[in-house]
Amino acid sequence: MKRRVRIGIDVGGTHTKAVAINNDTQEIIGKSSVKTTHDNEKGVAEGVVNSFLKCLKDYNIDPEEVVFVAHSTTQATNALLEGDVAKIGIISTAKPGIEGWLARIQSNLKDIDLGTGRSIHISSRFVTQNELKEEKISTIIDELLADGMDVLVASAAFGVDDLCLEEQIAEVGRKKGIPVTLASEMTKLYGLSRRTRTATINASILPKMLETANSTEESVRSSGVDVPLMIMRGDGGLMDVVEMKKRPVLTMLSGPAASVMGALMYLRTSNGIYFEVGGTSTNLGVIKNGRPVIDYSEISGHKTYVNSLDVRVLGVAGGSMIRVNKSGVKDVGPRSAHIAGLEYAVYTPEEEIVDPKLELYSPKEGDPADYVAIRLASGKCITITNSCAANVLGYVTEEDFSYGNVASARKAMTPLADYLNTTVEDVARQILSKAVEKIEPVIRSLAKKYQLEKNQMTLVGVGGGVAALIKFAAERMELNYKIPENAEVISSIGVALAAVQDVVERIVPNPTKQDIQAIKQEVTDMAIESGATEDSVEVHIEIDPQTQKITARASGSTAAQATEVNQLPLRQRHARLLYRIFVCRLKRFNCLILPIIFTFMAPIPKKGMVFG
Repeated sequence: MKRRVRIGIDVGGTHTKAVAINNDTQEIIGKSSVKTTHDNEKGVAEGVVNSFLKCLKDYNIDPEEVVFVAHSTTQATNALLEGDVAKIGIISTAKPGIEGWLARIQSNLKDIDLGTGRSIHISSRFVTQNELKEEKISTIIDELLADGMDVLVASAAFGVDDLCLEEQIAEVGRKKGIPVTLASEMTKLYGLSRRTRTATINASILPKMLETANSTEESVRSSGVDVPLMIMRGDGGLMDVVEMKKRPVLTMLSGPAASVMGALMYLRTSNGIYFEVGGTSTNLGVIKNGRPVIDYSEISGHKTYVNSLDVRVLGVAGGSMIRVNKSGVKDVGPRSAHIAGLEYAVYTPEEEIVDPKLELYSPKEGDPADYVAIRLASGKCITITNSCAANVLGYVTEEDFSYGNVASARKAMTPLADYLNTTVEDVARQILSKAVEKIEPVIRSLAKKYQLEKNQMTLVGVGGGVAALIKFAAERMELNYKIPENAEVISSIGVALAAVQDVVERIVPNPTKQDIQAIKQEVTDMAIESGATEDSVEVHIEIDPQTQKITARASGSTAAQATEVNQLPLRQRHARLLYRIFVCRLKRFNCLILPIIFTFMAPIPKKGMVFG
């Protein structure tokens, strides 16, 4: 029988890594890594394709053997961090009168400050429903285009109950060749202002994400692989590239999501902090009761309805450069060696490190001019990083991915130690201390937020640079830590083995059996649209009696995973079928009994609490 292969690709700040996994045995059969292509004209898409092709070539994988390709992406997060966003035009609508007056106020968004000196620029227009004719919409769109609009957002009060008004606006925009985002496709929750803001953020990254998605998809197809291209969502599920082109905002924090999903496949951890260290950034989040914690994302303090892992992203990692003055190590990061274009001292051959001299400089325009570089006799510059310090102090061992040449690191750090009038070991300890000073309060804050006691908390380390920081941090905080096997490619493994997922949330006071069944069908249809096979979809329903919110989460298998199940021995298939029948009966019972219970438990909702 022909081998079937799953490919998972993770895009990090420093490296893009691909993993090939046998679809039937889940054995890793290949790994590859390339530098992330931030500056390429195709952006990070070029690195995704390069790592994919390299993995096929290095491990003799025939394109016809590939049954599944998925990747995480930093594109959405980076576009917002760097302000590489489109200008947005909003057309909102509501009934005349008090409803229209309130809707006009709530949907008239101001420019969204991204917290980096950049903003999403917005032009808003409002039209009442009785004026919503094609000619009127066309005139307003022309006005928005004159204001520089790139992408249109259509938003209607109570649009979650009926999409037709938003579709009416969108249809006119599409006829003019304008990309459109519908606010009520982002979420089914009321709250007009927040829903419109979520759609605006989605629309702002739409052109960039479409460009990247199209480029990646075309390149994968040209390699001879003809399977749906899947993308990691920020909540740990997958969606296909077609769905991603509509809702790219759902991919925010897909990298951290991939890493924690991969880690949970290897480690049985009930409560802890997952601790992902790459070359450029460290991601911290919470595992509680064996599952990653999910919350609504905030963009520079702006609340959205985007479900993703509750993650803190810090600009300190294995490849972070250091800043110094005469008093000692002043700071570590956020500039990384990769972005500065320098090699780590610890990964430089010892024979190259001849007559090293300290230089303080600014790696990129606007950076402080006190970052450390080491000039070699050859004229080449290298730099000192957290990985160098951790190797010198023995925190990194030969089993760790970030292990390097300790002698090289010591030779390169000697001129820095001389400048600071101390020892190489003391400099190394100063470096790690400064790095962990940024990490420790975030861990404590997450532990407090999610009520994790110290004696039940473990640091779960993943990522290629994890050994550079987790061991020192665990020692300093007196915590246990775990680093799973294949930690350096755990995110790629998480991508390769993830399931298709989607979620629907609605406010339904006193839900009936029919209400729940309708929401279940809606989320099932969405999961199928995102790439799951129909008979593989399972739905988990949660009902919050305080807020009256129903959350339906659907997860399912791609065609490759479904085929795998069909090829199991008959006895195993029967066992799985009986299990699923039992689970479905149990869920059906819950769907019937929970609304009855909550009818008596739930408080009467106050009118006017949420609008639109």
